[in-house]
Amino acid sequence: MNPTLLIVGFVWPEPKSSAAGSRMMQLIEVFQSANYDITFASACSKTDHAFDLLSIGVKTESIVLNDSSFDAFVKNLDPTIVLFDRFMVEEQFGWRVAEQCPNALRLLDTEDLHSLRKGRQQALKDNKSFDKSYLQNDTAKREIASILRCDLSFIISQVEIEILVSQFNIDERLLYYLPFLLDPISSETQKGSPKFKDRNHFVTIGNFMHPPNFDAVLFLKTDIWPLIRKELPKAEMHIYGSYVSEKAKQLHNEKDGFLIKGFAEDVNQVMGDAKVCLAPIRFGAGLKGKLIDAMVNGTPCVTTTIGAEGMYGTLKDTNAFIEDDVKGFAKQAAELYSNKIYWNGKQKNGFMIINTLYDKAIYTKDVLHTIDALLSDIPTHRQQHFLGQILMHHTMQSTKYMSKWIEEKNTEKV
Repeated sequence: MNPTLLIVGFVWPEPKSSAAGSRMMQLIEVFQSANYDITFASACSKTDHAFDLLSIGVKTESIVLNDSSFDAFVKNLDPTIVLFDRFMVEEQFGWRVAEQCPNALRLLDTEDLHSLRKGRQQALKDNKSFDKSYLQNDTAKREIASILRCDLSFIISQVEIEILVSQFNIDERLLYYLPFLLDPISSETQKGSPKFKDRNHFVTIGNFMHPPNFDAVLFLKTDIWPLIRKELPKAEMHIYGSYVSEKAKQLHNEKDGFLIKGFAEDVNQVMGDAKVCLAPIRFGAGLKGKLIDAMVNGTPCVTTTIGAEGMYGTLKDTNAFIEDDVKGFAKQAAELYSNKIYWNGKQKNGFMIINTLYDKAIYTKDVLHTIDALLSDIPTHRQQHFLGQILMHHTMQSTKYMSKWIEEKNTEKV
């Protein structure tokens, strides 16, 4: 009998819309490689961009927030492992899993550290330097509590592991570094990637509902693109992404070559056609999906320190120029766009980085081994991390009765 995995999703995976969607599909592939029977459940409504999980043998279940129907569902399923997609989902359903299936291993995929992103966003808004006071925000209190309640958390960036350990004193045994998991890029594919002379224009891509992405597009429009356009009057800025807001549509300007293109059906096509990817990210966390897409498709980049954070490990040769100054960013973009030698070197670096740092074969076997070791003795692991038990005890009381109160209120309305 195969082991079972229940994934409780924040949303239904949309790999064409967001890096988070691609990440979830990669996690599913890891567990399928170990013959897990997988059920994906979410309280979110499905959109037209949601991946058809049934097509790859993953069962699906629609669940309801603040409703005891989930208790019966999870108890009947009796999963070996429950994976929570982001801390907000663990807050909602973690106590129910602990109550109904106390022997299930509880995993958390943080996606990125939301508290780090929120703190940086607030510091930018305040026009102040980011420091510990911005990091220790209310979101951090919730996120760290969730990490402590779970048996193991997948962290996508080594920088974030360092922050969790050094700033929040999290035991490293509760954390597992698991970046994007990709197929290696063969030498044939590298040789077949569109060349410098066959590419045109600048590109950026990202879900417009994600605040760092919209901020980056706005920053491009107001501060950076006018300087690039002055140097390269025939170049265009092509901006792709799902869920384009009205505010974003208003940035479209054909005269200036600033084009809001909207949803990209094939990210590899639009990235492979472009000469340079721009990612002027001013706040954020985790790994940047657009930079991964750029490297996979041989498209050199210009990004910021925050954009590059965690992307290159200890490697010194990157696929990007890293620049935080507006004038410097624009200058590097124009230089990379015009200089074939620079461009070819950055493209080659990108392929090397994907094969060195993101090869899924490097991580899949080890993460499954780590999980098997935890499954072999969950009680001992939890005894070693008693603080998590304390937090689960108190969370179960507060969240449980709040949820039951909401459920009762909803029943009264009916």
